[in-house]
Amino acid sequence: MTLLKKIFLLLLPALIFGISCSQQEKPDEWRSLFNGKNLDNWTVKIHHHETGDNYANTFRVVDGIIQVNYDDYDTFGERFGHIFYDESFSSYHLKFEYRFTDQWMEDAPSYAFRNSGVMFHSQDPQTILKDQNWPISVEFQMLAEAEEGEPRPTGNMCSPGTDVFYDGALDPRHCIESSSATHKLDEWVEADLIVYGDSLVIHKINGEKVLEYTKPQIGGGVVDGFDPQLKVDGTPLTEGYIALQAEGQGVEFRNIRIKELE
Repeated sequence: MTLLKKIFLLLLPALIFGISCSQQEKPDEWRSLFNGKNLDNWTVKIHHHETGDNYANTFRVVDGIIQVNYDDYDTFGERFGHIFYDESFSSYHLKFEYRFTDQWMEDAPSYAFRNSGVMFHSQDPQTILKDQNWPISVEFQMLAEAEEGEPRPTGNMCSPGTDVFYDGALDPRHCIESSSATHKLDEWVEADLIVYGDSLVIHKINGEKVLEYTKPQIGGGVVDGFDPQLKVDGTPLTEGYIALQAEGQGVEFRNIRIKELE
């Protein structure tokens, strides 16, 4: 056996190990869901309006930002709105930044003050009925300080038409509060939502984990006006649509990116 062949045989296990590792490691596959120019690939659904009707230009693009803007409204009129990305996802890491504006519709419900959210594992917007108030979904809830010095964490979980397990048990609460700090009205906040199908969900605020729960599934209440065939309680939520929320409070979104996970 030649010296060269001996060296090759000695190095072969390391070469095989290196190839195997390179196959398992996936490259950085972040992609933007918002092109910074328009609302292409997004679909609007507003309560009391048909799917696709962006009433009074509620959702608009200004300076590379998606705005929830009520300049063209006279009254809010329970027009709870959502804008959906036109693709369903199962396991993924979603990143986005948000901040609230000082725009507030006085006839909106008081709980919506400095309150918005990102819905996920949502039903298809094409299946949401005209007078359905919210999509059946799980919500990454965003809040800003309402009164100076009063704690008001963000990155919470709310569950319109859904249930989750928290600390190993089905939790009956509609919203579960996170451990995050309180953030000011006009402060840009970085948010991460990490979802593994119907198993594990993690919320992060400014890079810090603030909430974790498991087993998202259809159930619970809060949602009204839905097609009953779509709400089969106990059905695991393995995938769904992502939507930005409008509840009478001005808010802005930017740098919306996603990376799908195994």
